[in-house]
Amino acid sequence: MKDHWDARLRRASELTSMYPFAAGALNFYSKIAAFQRHLFDEYEQASEKSPNSSGAGTLRGELDYFTLLPKFPAFLRVIGQAAPRPLAQAAGRLEEKDSAEWRRLLEGFWSCESRPGASEANADENQLTNDAVAEQCLAWLFLQPYAEHLARRGTPAPAGGTPSNCPLCGANPIVGVLRPEGDGARKSLVCMLCAHEWAFRRLYCPACGEEREPQLAFYSAAELPHVRVDVCDTCHIYLKSVDLSKTGLAVPIVDELATLPLDLWARERGYAKLQVNMLGI
Repeated sequence: MKDHWDARLRRASELTSMYPFAAGALNFYSKIAAFQRHLFDEYEQASEKSPNSSGAGTLRGELDYFTLLPKFPAFLRVIGQAAPRPLAQAAGRLEEKDSAEWRRLLEGFWSCESRPGASEANADENQLTNDAVAEQCLAWLFLQPYAEHLARRGTPAPAGGTPSNCPLCGANPIVGVLRPEGDGARKSLVCMLCAHEWAFRRLYCPACGEEREPQLAFYSAAELPHVRVDVCDTCHIYLKSVDLSKTGLAVPIVDELATLPLDLWARERGYAKLQVNMLGI
């Protein structure tokens, strides 16, 4: 798992020079991902010292606030220095609150009571000016390495079926992945929270379950050939997919973040995103 964090940071650096239009987003991601990797390493080291510690082995149990809350102020300071203005302002407001408010925010996100998703994210062009959505994004960024740590130590997800949400933690997928297989490619989805990847049907909408081929389509741009927009004309939801058969060095969650023109294209045509990324896009 630590190698995954290193790969993400390397890919963000590569894409910054390849896609100057995404440099701001990728620079922000690099700073946050470096801090997330630090948190992940701390969780891993603590588990090695105390393998039976509370919270290990499940993504649906209670949060280990004894471990999490002391790390939250440092996270907010990093956000305040590196994030776009709406997130930085939200971090500043949270710094002025007490640990009880922090716990309420983290618990609300973890229990799925409040998570930034398609319905909120596409309400307007300036979705992150909404204080509540910005705070949810902060909870997401802070809890992501903790969730990945738990996913690594948890029980493997059962095989079979076509779950539209993560079989480990129940969160939405953030991006699709196409991997070479035989003469074609097999599809999988990657969880927004714990980064678990699970197999998924090629012709199936993860939002509404549509499986009629005429209602499902994908679009790509010549400038970004390895990333495509998978759309459903029944529910008008889209999700981007990264084709590793075209660019084997791609890191799906990073390449998804870097290809913002595809999001703009989809939204201009009336499609809403299944799950916003850390920028609220």
